Amino acid sequence: MSSSQHPIALSIERRVDSSTRLLAVMMCLPLVDGVFAAVVLGGALDSVAGIVEVGLLVFFGSATAAVILAEMDEGPREQVRIVLGVGAVVITGAALQAAFAPTIESVLDMAVFERFAALVVLGVAASTASARLDEYLPGPLVILGLGLVASAHPAEASVAVQTDPMLVVRAVSAAGVGVLAALVVAATSPWLRTVVGIDRFRFGSAVALGVLALSIGGLVPSTAPLALAVLLVTGLLAFDPDTEETTAESDTDSRAFADGGSGSGVAGGTDDHESPAESNPEPDDDTDRTTGRPPWF
Repeated sequence: MSSSQHPIALSIERRVDSSTRLLAVMMCLPLVDGVFAAVVLGGALDSVAGIVEVGLLVFFGSATAAVILAEMDEGPREQVRIVLGVGAVVITGAALQAAFAPTIESVLDMAVFERFAALVVLGVAASTASARLDEYLPGPLVILGLGLVASAHPAEASVAVQTDPMLVVRAVSAAGVGVLAALVVAATSPWLRTVVGIDRFRFGSAVALGVLALSIGGLVPSTAPLALAVLLVTGLLAFDPDTEETTAESDTDSRAFADGGSGSGVAGGTDDHESPAESNPEPDDDTDRTTGRPPWF
């Protein structure tokens, strides 16, 4: 991507030809790859804190934020309109999946399936944090399919469709939280681009997703909103007002060069005593030569 290099969004960007479609794919991806189904069946929506966590980490997440801030060139008003259109699809899809969740749950051993649901979320967290891990980890649909096979009880299967209206309401609320967060980012994108470190927010979101996975797996008390706390701390750490000043200084320097100035006061912008090797150092082994970032990014 143009500035964030988010592993998940970057892999999809190669197959999508516009930022609007990229945003639609990123926000709808949890409905397609089985992540949302896993967290619903895993009981992640049983509390208000869980609804907020799923909305912010699954439907919104660092990938959606990266697409809005790094890829979308439209103005805030147009971005808000696009997010609203995509959000309508996301909320509808979340309601439909939650409506069929009790039917699926009736033929599963939930004690077994919850462990696989935790693995699904943990895999997404690892893929978000590291582009290298994403190359070796199985996809969420693969893990979800294995979980369904391992926890299924065909003898107890029933053709009766079961629905839980409250579960549908909770699912719609979670999707609504994610869409609302995306709307806030879209409306304030010109300012956020100058004060938020996207990669810092991405890594913190991966940690929060990992905590959510532990909560689904029963290793962390589900009554304690630890994932939400980690996400809030991540937001604070990613906020960097100094970035705005640095951006302004860079713009000033760029205008100076455009007017015929140079960065060092010497013609050509390079010190006479500086060799070409010193002015263009080769990246070390720990730096990706195409992105200029450490390989785990």
